[in-house]
Amino acid sequence: MSVFDDEILAAMEKSRSEIPHPSQEKGTNLYGSTKLFPDYQASEGQSWLTLVHGIPHESSVSFVAVLQTTRALRKGFDATLYFYGPGALACADTRGFPTTGDVAFPGNQNMNDAIKTFIAEGGTVLCCRFGMALHGQREEDLIEGVIPCHPLDVQDAVIHFANKGAIINSVYNL
Repeated sequence: MSVFDDEILAAMEKSRSEIPHPSQEKGTNLYGSTKLFPDYQASEGQSWLTLVHGIPHESSVSFVAVLQTTRALRKGFDATLYFYGPGALACADTRGFPTTGDVAFPGNQNMNDAIKTFIAEGGTVLCCRFGMALHGQREEDLIEGVIPCHPLDVQDAVIHFANKGAIINSVYNL
């Protein structure tokens, strides 16, 4: 027995059939592909710094920052990711459910996998010890290759990279 009466069921069927589905076949282009800017590559010695102050999985902001920085690395930039505040949580290699490393839901390990790829391709990842401490994270919990650093290093890293003329990208998750 349905929880809906015949009138509601008829309205549901009418609503469902108003627009044919799928409206486009799989593989149909929905958007143009014109790229506006040249495919810039890094000049010799050019640097890129991305600061990440965002909780993994709260939004796509932190994940997209990792992907952008990986792209910069692939374009030849000397690329560095710096996680601080709640961003430090992204550097934990002890995430997963029911066991460490397990994918609890699709995309659960995207950040970890992207950070590991970035490191494997030669990128540098820094993680603030204060951000770690705020969330009960231990240094031995970090993804292999992540470099823990002092809380005062955040500002000095920005100064260091600014003095080198680096591109600095800073993302927040509010």
